[in-house]
Amino acid sequence: MSWGTARVLRNRPAGLYLGAVLVSGFGTAAMLLVAAIWVKELTGSSSLAGLVTLGLWGPTLVGPLIGVLADRFRRRPLLIALHVAMAALLPVLLLVDSAARVWLIFVVMLAYGVSFVLIDSAEAALVPAVVPGELLGDFNGLRMTVNEGMKLLAPLIGAALFAAYGGHPVVLLDVATFALAALALTLIRVREAPPPPPERWGRQLADGLGHLRRHGPLRHLVACAGATMLLMGINGAVAYAVVDDGLHRPPEFNGVLAMVQGVGSLVGGLAAGALLRRLGDRRLTATAVAVFAVGLALRAVPALVPVAVGTLAVGVGVPLVLITVWTAVQRETPGALVGRVAATVNTLTFGPGTVAVLAAAGLLVLVDHRAILLGAAAGALLVAGWALRGGRPAAPAPGPLTAVPAAVAERS
Repeated sequence: MSWGTARVLRNRPAGLYLGAVLVSGFGTAAMLLVAAIWVKELTGSSSLAGLVTLGLWGPTLVGPLIGVLADRFRRRPLLIALHVAMAALLPVLLLVDSAARVWLIFVVMLAYGVSFVLIDSAEAALVPAVVPGELLGDFNGLRMTVNEGMKLLAPLIGAALFAAYGGHPVVLLDVATFALAALALTLIRVREAPPPPPERWGRQLADGLGHLRRHGPLRHLVACAGATMLLMGINGAVAYAVVDDGLHRPPEFNGVLAMVQGVGSLVGGLAAGALLRRLGDRRLTATAVAVFAVGLALRAVPALVPVAVGTLAVGVGVPLVLITVWTAVQRETPGALVGRVAATVNTLTFGPGTVAVLAAAGLLVLVDHRAILLGAAAGALLVAGWALRGGRPAAPAPGPLTAVPAAVAERS
């Protein structure tokens, strides 16, 4: 454990928040896997199962518009309200009992996607106010580790519950975890400055976009992350083909691979803070994308060991790219702008993946999944080289650039 991770864990509010992430992440990891398995079981279509991801990523296409809301409210109450709202909405899935009602799964996944945009924006704005600037990478890495680490158990438990009892018990599990996370968030005490008087929506949106336009190194990191997540979208869209056509396993086996990816995410998240200090933004991004490229190529091999190793590599590489860009946003953005800038960055990062899911799901009907994965691996190697060619990285800020006084901790 690095000194930065230890310092974050000693902070009581940070521990409470990480507990909320762990609880909600458990239910979410189980539900998101089961949603795709549910669609596959009811329709028999790998393409439709892959399109479940579209509901999660689709709202990022209008992320800047949604993210403005995060700068109009106090961030902690907004986070609590979002978790309560999801706990209230999820029971709609209890109505799903046939292929005719599969559309309800897509509707709820769309709501998930909207909530994710707002949650990420609110959290990104709150964290720099309470975590010292030099620990942002450690905190973001630890938060990623906790969240992604749920892939070690939650997908297996979710898949097992689904295989034994269907999707309804997993829905109820997710409802309970959202409610518990909301309760944990109410226990965190954060002194927040009141939000500034709301300006015109268009003006607030332009302010967020303008910050990215003026900040060359940050803009380059965001572009690299967007290219990476485009390729990750391709990987997600062919996931069920890898299991079905490549390994000749049932769709529930994706739970095992999700667990393997979770191990990789644990490794990447725990190492993120130290690697950021040692390598800096550009070199860490390039290294992480190169690891991701190797993982994509191995997932094209129709054998269990290469696919497992490749999935592990994907789990290591992609979180490191995301942690790097999130930390840069928090470090380099004034506090009053962080919500909308974070939402804009989410759009530029995850939006390409939405397009890739659509394209790859359609292409999968015509092209073998192995060719798609090998093409994505080649693209990732190009992104890794491009990451090293960006402008000179911005110097780390001495502390969080925000108007809210440092008090306690949250997530990113």
